[in-house]
Amino acid sequence: MLSRLVFLSANSLRSSGLIGAGLVQASRSLQTSSQRLAPVPPLPDHGGKVRHGLIPEELFEFLYPKTGVTGPYMLGTGLIVYLLSKELYVINHETIYAICIGTIIVYGVKKYGATVAAFIDSINEEKVAKAQAAKDSHISFLTEAIENEKKEQWRVEGRGMLFDAKRNNVAMLLETNYRERQHMVTNEVKRRLDYQIALQHLNRRLQQEHMINWVEKNVISSITPQQEKESIAKCIADLKVLAKTTQAKAAA
Repeated sequence: MLSRLVFLSANSLRSSGLIGAGLVQASRSLQTSSQRLAPVPPLPDHGGKVRHGLIPEELFEFLYPKTGVTGPYMLGTGLIVYLLSKELYVINHETIYAICIGTIIVYGVKKYGATVAAFIDSINEEKVAKAQAAKDSHISFLTEAIENEKKEQWRVEGRGMLFDAKRNNVAMLLETNYRERQHMVTNEVKRRLDYQIALQHLNRRLQQEHMINWVEKNVISSITPQQEKESIAKCIADLKVLAKTTQAKAAA
């Protein structure tokens, strides 16, 4: 009970409208229109203004146009007088106890309320800081995970290009091997044809040499010694005529 009173007093010092917030929360549960499906707006961190630590400022503003500035106070005073005059509320020893307890509570709130409120605020700020740190850490982790996922998606997109390049390289290697083999076959066929041509040339040359040797042999065998002497004499005479002609040209 005491902790609840301290909590209420601390909230009162923080100017939180407990009654107003309770009325708002109660009004939300009574909504039956289509707006009940709408997202519920978050409650404010700090309540509205209050007077005397309990009465919402909205009540005074609601009564000002009808009763004036003193209207709320006169309403409260008249209500208390009415309750006492009609004996709807009878003053007894419990009333004295309530006044004493209220006085003690007010004194405690005035004297220690600020310290307790600051302590509670520090605890709340520490919790909020821890939650914010955890949130930031989780956000950074998720951001890094998103970047890694984007990088992996980029790699997957480039994998098709890599496969195409490898496929082109394989096609080029196959084409190179095909052309090398074709060139090898061409060279082999050319070498064999050259061999056949060289063989034909060799056969023709051998045939020609054999024919020349055969003709020379037959010609030599057909010459008699007398024809040989006459041929040698004729050659000597021709050489002499050629020498004389050369000397005459040289003298001229």
